[in-house]
Amino acid sequence: MSREHVMELSSLRPAKGSKHSNNFRRGRGHGSGNGKTAGKGHKGQKARSGAPRIGFEGGQMPLYRRIPKRGFTCPSSKEIVTISVETLNDRFEDGAVVDMDALLETGVVRHPKDGIKILGNGTITKKLTVKANAFSASAKEKIEAVGGTAEVM
Repeated sequence: MSREHVMELSSLRPAKGSKHSNNFRRGRGHGSGNGKTAGKGHKGQKARSGAPRIGFEGGQMPLYRRIPKRGFTCPSSKEIVTISVETLNDRFEDGAVVDMDALLETGVVRHPKDGIKILGNGTITKKLTVKANAFSASAKEKIEAVGGTAEVM
């Protein structure tokens, strides 16, 4: 009885013999297949103890220091998540309170960053109570035009 093997992401494995353990025992005699020089070849700087670190180029300025540094990340910058009023209109029922917890539950926001700003993209027809860190002028106008409230947290 032959059982057909179905390939799935959960059943992927490396090819047999392609992976080697990192705890390989080196220099344990000729019979081990890695005795005598223990995989270091014959003589030379790399065969000795105290061989230079990875990236060392014999005193020449190493590549990682020759290449210019690019960009800047401000440590005090904030990552604000933006949400359009159309998204709120699609995801929430009429009369709902929209806050961080509600946004997480419905999957509008996956990871709460530093804050939420509601933007006025699209249209809104439902009366919502929206609590966010910031609102664009058009978003606040649209929310209040249909009888909802825009509260800044």
